[in-house]
Amino acid sequence: MRRALSLILATLLASTATHAQEYISTPGALSDDDFYRAVSCAAPPGGDCAKPLVKWPTDRPLRISLRQIAPVYLGGRAKRADAALERAIQRINAANANIRLLRVDETAPAADIEIYFLDLEKGATITGTGITGVDDTRLGGASSRVFFDRNDDTTGKIKHAVIVFSTSMQKRAYESAMLEEVTQSLGLMTDIRSPHYEKTSVFSQDSNAATRLGTQDKMALRRHYPQ
Repeated sequence: MRRALSLILATLLASTATHAQEYISTPGALSDDDFYRAVSCAAPPGGDCAKPLVKWPTDRPLRISLRQIAPVYLGGRAKRADAALERAIQRINAANANIRLLRVDETAPAADIEIYFLDLEKGATITGTGITGVDDTRLGGASSRVFFDRNDDTTGKIKHAVIVFSTSMQKRAYESAMLEEVTQSLGLMTDIRSPHYEKTSVFSQDSNAATRLGTQDKMALRRHYPQ
């Protein structure tokens, strides 16, 4: 998406986080196999994975919470943010993948995916979440952190994800950006740079036009979490 995204994979067994490749470039449409490999492990068409495959356990719904909305967002932007999260949950749950999201209150003691709208501009150093691996890192327009236990060299189990929005994100982009960030927090963490996907996929690197999961977006979710 158009926001200088800062997306990080962090292994809980490591002392530092590592930067993840942000997007794969392609001139046109990808096959389903290439699309899935691109968004799930940053593999270029016909190439090898640049990231491990990471997935959440599927034995229960994932708890997702809008933890904090800074006072600067109160009013129309806060309402738009709340509505964007509700729609993202609905659309992901309707994708027929073996993964379910359950929204919990911001005061709930535990949430798997936590979302923050902070009073910080893009490029600022994140502060205020109290989460190691999130605070003291650079904020994009919207930034995600996915923490996982590494099972081997190619796979891992996600333990926690955090999404942070900046004041630089335009209100009209909330719905598309929220859907993409939440989808990526499920382990599909790489965008695609291609004019073909600018209106048809939430994984478009250069557009915030898609507010619904595209056909291949849903396919990728179902492959990542098969029934």
